[in-house]
Amino acid sequence: MARSQRRSRRKPTGGLYKKDRKKRKAELGRPNTETHVGSVKRRKIRVRGGNFKLRLLRADKANVYLPSEKRTVSAEIVDVEDNPANKDFARRKIITKGAIIQTSVGKAVVTSRPGQHGIINAVLIENAS
Repeated sequence: MARSQRRSRRKPTGGLYKKDRKKRKAELGRPNTETHVGSVKRRKIRVRGGNFKLRLLRADKANVYLPSEKRTVSAEIVDVEDNPANKDFARRKIITKGAIIQTSVGKAVVTSRPGQHGIINAVLIENAS
């Protein structure tokens, strides 16, 4: 069965809304992309309007911004330290926006959405390095 991003069937009181129509293509939802640490692997997905999104399935490098030097370097991802999105994501090495990753230049927080943008951008956490 297709995933949907429609309103819930349940009312806040717990009752059911009356079904007014079937699912529509415009309400399509897709399973979330769980970006792991590993050799680079991307998937191209066609979205509404004929445009494309790049889903990043695996990555081994991140573009890390160094605030003190005001420059960006491509750094090797060593480990996923913490992920506030889900406590199990750090254990499973899944990278999402807000995840704290250990890189070759130090700890950094991910600022991009790898499953949407197809790339990992991060900002170095100065006091941790």
